[in-house]
Amino acid sequence: MPPTATKTTAARQLAAFIAKFDAQDQRLIRAARKVMRRHLPTAHELVYDNYNFLVMGYSPTLRPSDAVLSLAAQAHALSLCFLHGAGLPDPQNLLRGSGSRVRSLRLASAADLDRPPVRALIAAAIARSRVDFAAKAPGTLVIRSVSARQRPRRKPRAG
Repeated sequence: MPPTATKTTAARQLAAFIAKFDAQDQRLIRAARKVMRRHLPTAHELVYDNYNFLVMGYSPTLRPSDAVLSLAAQAHALSLCFLHGAGLPDPQNLLRGSGSRVRSLRLASAADLDRPPVRALIAAAIARSRVDFAAKAPGTLVIRSVSARQRPRRKPRAG
């Protein structure tokens, strides 16, 4: 399959995954992805539509283990995950989590990704990457997995 066809197919699949969310969540996910692509234009965006979350990981290679950051979406919540965030400097205590590796930050809007302390965390995460991100190569979009069973992507309506 030609690369263009693959890119189009992956983009359509991702659009369908995002369409499962409420309209407000869809707007937030799309806007956050746009900002992440601006911050990491050469990253490979690895997508997992799994049981709990829709995850878009950002990696300098096609290997998931090289991913540095990810967006994790669930009904009415979007988080920026720092996959090696436990050791990041976080003077404003923005990061949540107590595991040995991952830390996250809940996003109220895509503009949160451009706040100076968040940009500093993103820059620190990129600087600590085991593999450098390409200087000029365009990033790719790759659908890595889709779970047959998933939690609802929309909150049930009160009634």
